[in-house]
Amino acid sequence: MFKKLLSVGGWTLVSRLTGFIRDVVIAAVMGVGPVADAFFVAFRIPNHFRAIFGEGAFNNAFLPTYAQVLEREGKARATSFASRITTLMLIIQIALLLVAFFAMPFVVSLLAPGFSGEPAKFDLAVTLTRITFPYLLLITIVTIYSGILNAHDRFAAAAAAPVLLNVSMIVALAAVFLFPNAGYAAAWGVTAAGIFELLLVWISARRIEVSPGLEKPRVDIAMKRFFKVLGPAVIGSAGVQLAIFADTIIASFLPTGAVSSLYYADRLYQLPLGVIGIAAGTVLLPEMSRRIAAGDEASAYAAQNRTMGLTLALAAPFLVAFLVMPDLIMSALFQRGAFDAEAAQRAGAVLAAYGLGLPAAVLIRSAVSSFYARSDTTTPLIASLTAVAVNVLVKILLMNTYGVVGLALGTAIGVWTNLILLFILAYRRGWTAPNRSLAKTCLAIAAGSVLLAAFAWFAPAPLERWTTLLPLWRNETLLGALGLIGALIYGGVLLAGMKVMGVRLARR
Repeated sequence: MFKKLLSVGGWTLVSRLTGFIRDVVIAAVMGVGPVADAFFVAFRIPNHFRAIFGEGAFNNAFLPTYAQVLEREGKARATSFASRITTLMLIIQIALLLVAFFAMPFVVSLLAPGFSGEPAKFDLAVTLTRITFPYLLLITIVTIYSGILNAHDRFAAAAAAPVLLNVSMIVALAAVFLFPNAGYAAAWGVTAAGIFELLLVWISARRIEVSPGLEKPRVDIAMKRFFKVLGPAVIGSAGVQLAIFADTIIASFLPTGAVSSLYYADRLYQLPLGVIGIAAGTVLLPEMSRRIAAGDEASAYAAQNRTMGLTLALAAPFLVAFLVMPDLIMSALFQRGAFDAEAAQRAGAVLAAYGLGLPAAVLIRSAVSSFYARSDTTTPLIASLTAVAVNVLVKILLMNTYGVVGLALGTAIGVWTNLILLFILAYRRGWTAPNRSLAKTCLAIAAGSVLLAAFAWFAPAPLERWTTLLPLWRNETLLGALGLIGALIYGGVLLAGMKVMGVRLARR
């Protein structure tokens, strides 16, 4: 399982690194002005719908159903099921695309109502969203292929596909002189990326002869099971996206730059969340599904505990960095071109607020596997909607006092609410079983994190005396030195602590 996790995590890391390069380019070209705000709304809207109808809800319903059909009825029946789902999703997505194209002014006014007072920014957001919206259709089909590949233990292509989005946008921005402005260039890069991603997973599926075709949808046991699971999953995903919608809606009323500050901070927040949390969940779900289907629940819980321990161990250094030195991170990574010191400081405050929720955020995908592995999407729905209500309420209460930082604090409180509810509900049903090994791992992680935090707090001042002598790249060098030394300190303490307590993350 850990080889699969490393494969998914490795490609996700490449995706996040290329995404960082993409964001550096966007920050330098667009900064935090009206073009950037308009583009980020245009980029968020299809991604919101994708998360509702695509990879989030769809994958949690499709993958377990496909895996069951494959295991019990064979490859041909599984391919037929996938073909019918593909045809149905194409029909739905084409209809949605047509409606959205003509109703886009209403969609933008609904999701970014604050833009209505600035006609130029509003019109640009409408135009750019029309350009990016076909990405939703393409990425939905990519999600189907990804689920099929994952069910056949092929994780690399699906994990590598997002890299193409970043590369496509970078290339488009490099050719910005061919477009009216940078927003147009980035928007066309998004849509082109959807085509490239679809080609990648299609070729991978063809190689192992599991590529679905087009087949008239018909209802059978598998389809009924799929839709029974899909309904609550869609509602749950919609709830999460409503919380993100709330960010965009509220931020659109705040001063120009709020939407952009949220975006840049969220991109760094998504680095550990994607590389660690989502990668862990992607591998753990089929693993637990197979073990539970085979009646080996003890092994399923053991796999979950190992995954959660590894997830926390890898995420803890990010938590420390986000809380102790967010301004330095933002300055070193983004402060150049149109992205000035004030923008870095504002985005750094948002990053610190997001960081408070990072441990819960990276564990949610592992926790929710207890339910999805049993095709229970209703319980995570209840937990998710409850957390969303808390999330939005906190945002409303804090926005006037803390501005854009209050939105990130609402997100942090919301994810903790979600995780706590999931754990309580799973534990009461006997669907999760934390053991002493996981508790010992957490103690070792805590010890390493405390020492790392002390180093990150006291070390910058003496190191900065050396980096100020450099003619260029002062902040970048300081951040790199802190990261390298900090990784050695944290890794050494963590490994020593686990050895003393006799803990191994890898399965014996």
